[in-house]
Order: sequence, then structure tokens, then C-alpha cells
Amino acid sequence: MKEKISDGHCYGQNLPLKLRLCCILFVAAMLHCTLLRAQSDTLGVFTTHRDIGNPKNPGNTQYDKVTHSYNLKGSGYNIWFNRDEFQYVYKPIKGDFTATANFTFKGDKGNGHRKVGWMLRASTDEKAIHLSAVTHGDGLTVLQWRSKTGANMLDPQEEIFFPEKKFEVVQLQRIGKRVIMKVGHVGEPLKTVGSHVMPNMPDEALLGLFICSHDPEITEEATAWDVHLDDNAAKHK
Repeated sequence: MKEKISDGHCYGQNLPLKLRLCCILFVAAMLHCTLLRAQSDTLGVFTTHRDIGNPKNPGNTQYDKVTHSYNLKGSGYNIWFNRDEFQYVYKPIKGDFTATANFTFKGDKGNGHRKVGWMLRASTDEKAIHLSAVTHGDGLTVLQWRSKTGANMLDPQEEIFFPEKKFEVVQLQRIGKRVIMKVGHVGEPLKTVGSHVMPNMPDEALLGLFICSHDPEITEEATAWDVHLDDNAAKHK
């Protein structure tokens, strides 16, 4: 004969309090692991993607978990002056890191100043402090930054141009407050573009890949692959 469960009682109410707490913590841990796996399947090493600065044409980022590559699609007038417009896929990061990836635009046509690369950013505000390791549509290679929120970026005071062009590999590294950009060709040693100290960049910031069409009417596409993120802070928690 089955025992009747009285109304108003839930299964598990008669368990000891410690056992109930253990069950709750176990379920919460399983849900957290499931969420992390879902995020990894969706965006790989990153957690979020969004448009910064409300560009006219919406952007998107898709992650291919088979090839471990990212398809970046974005518009935007520029990443310059006192505000930015672009598509951004990123994660919060704290402390030192080394981030490396290969980049290529899809198609040979487009604005020569369209941009793709790595960005370290204080927030998702369109006027936020940031530093970007940029490769352009015409191959121009530049380290550029905004040191204060809402400040106009200055040419050439807030950028470092590399004399060579058209590199596939772009690396951004932070050591303390100094951020370093390196570039190279696949299978070859990286070359240092330059570095800049960012005293106003918070220790916990956003790091990710970006694309900007440099033309508000146009949407550009690029692929990023072999994306590696060495987060030293996470390793030493």
C-alpha cells in the first residue's frame, strides 16, 4: 500500500537541514557548470557579445566550436574621437594576461580603414577608456588608446604605427599597467609594435575581439581563429 503524502508538504522536507543544504548546493553547482558549458559552446573563451555605441547596422558574433573560430560581423562609424561604434565579443578579466589570435577580413573590398583586432576596455560605454591592437583593411597596423573617459583621441599622440603592414597574428599583453602589442605571420616570431602605460584602466576590465566597418552604412565581416587567452590572474586565484 502506497503511503499518502499529506497536502502542503514537499518531498525532502523531512531530510535533515545539513543534507537539504548539501542538495541545494549540489544542484546550484550543476546549474553553474551547465551554464559555463553553454557559454563555452556559444562564445568559446568569451562570455558576451554586443554592439558598442549603437551603430546604425546591428552586428553579431558567431563561434564555431568545431573549428574554434569566430565570425565577426559589425558596422560603426569609427573607433576614434570621443566615442566608438563597433561589434565586441568579450569577457571580464583581471590582472595580467596575454591574448593572441589570427585575423582576416572577408572580401577584398571595403573601407581601407575598417578595423579588427583585440581591445581592452574599461566598460561598454561608448566613451570608455580603451586600448586597441588594430589591423586595418589596407593592412595598417596600429596600437591606439583613449586615456580618459569621453576624451578625444589624438593623432598621432595616442597611437603607435608599425612601419610594416598586413599581419595575420595580433597579440595584446598586459603586465601591470603597461599594455603591449605584437604582430606576426603564422609560424614566425612576433614583432613588437609598441606599448603604452594605461594608469586609468581598471585592474578588472573587459577584453575581447572587435570589428568596425569605419562606415555607418556598411557591415563588414572578419574571421578570428587560433584564439588563445592566457589569463594569469585566473590561474593564480
